Amino acid sequence: MQQAAIDRVKLIFTLLDADGTGYLDSDAFELMAARVVAASPDSSDAAKSAILAAFRGYWATLAAELDANRDGRITFEEYAACVLSPERFDGAVTEFAEALAALGDPDGDGLIKRRVFMALMTAIGFEPANIHALFDAFGPSDDDQITVSIWAAGIKDYYSPEKTGIPGDHLVGEPI
Repeated sequence: MQQAAIDRVKLIFTLLDADGTGYLDSDAFELMAARVVAASPDSSDAAKSAILAAFRGYWATLAAELDANRDGRITFEEYAACVLSPERFDGAVTEFAEALAALGDPDGDGLIKRRVFMALMTAIGFEPANIHALFDAFGPSDDDQITVSIWAAGIKDYYSPEKTGIPGDHLVGEPI
């Protein structure tokens, strides 16, 4: 497994632990979902419902697949197993990626403005400099926008342990 994938998993675990308990549980996912929805005031109710469902589906998949001792909590050690078996999570990651990217396109034109991208990624907990570096790595247009499909693909790549040198690597550590 690539070190970049391990670093991405460590970061996302920390961010998903939205309530800072040191483990993942349904409350942490609900808190994160609420933050993301709050950061998208211009998005449709349908888009907001889709991201809530995606967060809940992501949690349900993790709990079913990784909560080895069935205590309703996932430790980092349990979570790291998702990197070893990404095929078990393809459906949840795809649903999440598509819902988050669509949430970033409140006017439905297939494009995401930097300010909306920044708001959503900040709500998740990423550092502003890293968010800007990621947005730039996606190759924004002259109007400073990226496509929904590019962002969705980038999210899916982030969860792919075999991928290295991807735009999502800009979210880990110091901006590249």
